[in-house]
Amino acid sequence: MDVGGFFNAISGAGGVKIHIRTTPTPEQKQSPQAVVPIDHYPNWKLQKNPFWRVKHPSMNRSSQAAVAPMMPGGQQMVQEQLFAYEQHQDVSGIVTLYMQPGKKVEHLGIKIQFIGRIDMSLGANEGRPHYDFVSLSKELAPPGVLYQSTTELPFCFRNMDKEHESYRGRNVSVRYFVKVIVERKFLPPLQKEHDIWIQVLGRAPAQNEAIKMEVGIEDCLHIEFEYERRVYHLQDTILGKIHFLLVRIKIKHMELAVIRRETSGDRVAAVGTGVSVPQGGSSSGGGGANVFTDTQTLVKYEIMDGAPVKGEVIPVKLSMRGIPADLTPTYASVNNRFSVRYFLNLVLVDEEDRRYFKQQEIILWRKELG
Repeated sequence: MDVGGFFNAISGAGGVKIHIRTTPTPEQKQSPQAVVPIDHYPNWKLQKNPFWRVKHPSMNRSSQAAVAPMMPGGQQMVQEQLFAYEQHQDVSGIVTLYMQPGKKVEHLGIKIQFIGRIDMSLGANEGRPHYDFVSLSKELAPPGVLYQSTTELPFCFRNMDKEHESYRGRNVSVRYFVKVIVERKFLPPLQKEHDIWIQVLGRAPAQNEAIKMEVGIEDCLHIEFEYERRVYHLQDTILGKIHFLLVRIKIKHMELAVIRRETSGDRVAAVGTGVSVPQGGSSSGGGGANVFTDTQTLVKYEIMDGAPVKGEVIPVKLSMRGIPADLTPTYASVNNRFSVRYFLNLVLVDEEDRRYFKQQEIILWRKELG
């Protein structure tokens, strides 16, 4: 491919290729809670490959040799990389401008913006606006002329308010990104965006009471289920027991599922916790005409096969690491526009395929980056 064609393909008429690379500061590299490279954008998607964490280890991207494309003149373009930052960490990096050797580009100034945005235009919310809750702009270079084939401009955003965690859901997303703008006379500006992934670390609660509930059908079925805790971190293991106190129906099997429920729309906090929809479905309403709820079964395990007897105890052990999805902490109400909650769903199926189930909400929090 000829040089001119290469630049038309990557840069358009401007003849400039903008590259943004985030680079952890020396202080962040030496910190106990260092900035962590991740190999993909966490999202709502449920992975079909149960060994996806082995295939795509989120902590090992820095050890993978990425082949960066070559630019005209023999220089190698720096490969972009996604990092996970803790909410209080500074965001720094380098903006690199590539041009054809021997060319020059006049500009009216180069600036960079740091933006935090809640995007409500996804899925069922299509057509709604986005909301910028963080916006800061800095000048990288005053008006002038670019002569060199490669120009590097460092940037750093310190003490930025990054209140919400990055999130990519089905109907809503929270996105942080830096945006480089090269202003030009009589021409539209050249722009390039680069995502910054922010994660909010939590703390274990001082008190984490067990969950104990008795449920059943009068004179037919009476069970008691208990889980060791109500609050778990994202790499935790759920332990519990199911006690059968009365069994007068023929049960075929019992299963346990982890369910994620995303509620988005206007005034989500006012809707409350009473929104309930069938598994895998979606609905609008629940106290607000513009509120949408999507429910997703993340994993389902059969924990008993065959009919139990009175007095039998079934142990429960479920590792959160084995869930084939990107888990997030529980979001109670982000900017009063969406929430994400998790539930344990215990289901009993009798020989006539009737299903008896009980849901219990659990609270998730993030212990470490990645």
